[in-house]
Amino acid sequence: MCKRYKIGIVGLGAIGLQIAQTIDQGNLSNFDLVAIATRDEKKATRNLEPFNHIPDITSIKNVCTSADIIVECAPAAIFRTIIEETIEAGKTLIPASVGALLPYTDLIERARSSGARIIVPTGALIGLDAVRAAAEGSIEKITLETRKPPNGLTGAPFLVENKISVENLTEAKLIFDGSARDGAKGFPANVNVAAALSLAGIGPDNTQLQIWADPSIDRNMHTITVEADSARFTMTIENIPTIENPKTGKITALSLIATLRRFTEPMIAGT
Repeated sequence: MCKRYKIGIVGLGAIGLQIAQTIDQGNLSNFDLVAIATRDEKKATRNLEPFNHIPDITSIKNVCTSADIIVECAPAAIFRTIIEETIEAGKTLIPASVGALLPYTDLIERARSSGARIIVPTGALIGLDAVRAAAEGSIEKITLETRKPPNGLTGAPFLVENKISVENLTEAKLIFDGSARDGAKGFPANVNVAAALSLAGIGPDNTQLQIWADPSIDRNMHTITVEADSARFTMTIENIPTIENPKTGKITALSLIATLRRFTEPMIAGT
């Protein structure tokens, strides 16, 4: 008999709500949604009214102690609290805010001692299984070029701090060229893909990132180029942004759902 898992979600925005609905509708076998933490409890209560089984709306600490798997879909500002509570409880964390993980890699050792796990989903990217395989050998270089419609980049800390405007562009504009670590810091809502790629490959300081504001596109585009001793490959994905938040692609929530599904499937395809 397949094990049942208790799921907790921190953050009930577009991504968290879609995952919650998928579990409640029975489209993820052997999962029970038991707890949710959110900053807007009134809105969460309204969104949960149609559910067949309404989870507890509670604190982050209670989510982490009551659930087996915690899915993080929250603002990066509270990520430290989420990961610490998960690790102390010895549970499994699946983060959507992968970029927020980079400053806290020291917690991985604490996870090892407490029995906790951190599972980084592919998210809006492509081919992390190939990157992970190549990393078992030697990778010489990994680059990621991200192109987004300008309105999906508005308000990013890097743009604000450097007084870079992406308004009224008539052609593509290179707005960042540096490491994945610096990119994740400057664009916390935009480039979780760069963090995920760096963790699968050669680390955030050695993964190169370019970000373009491109008024000619209506999708979030990511192109990975890898040069390794085992293979050379280039992969491009074009993600449709969500209506609720143009910074996030529709495929992000689906990637988190697919990550959960791996816990109970009798066969798993991909590394």
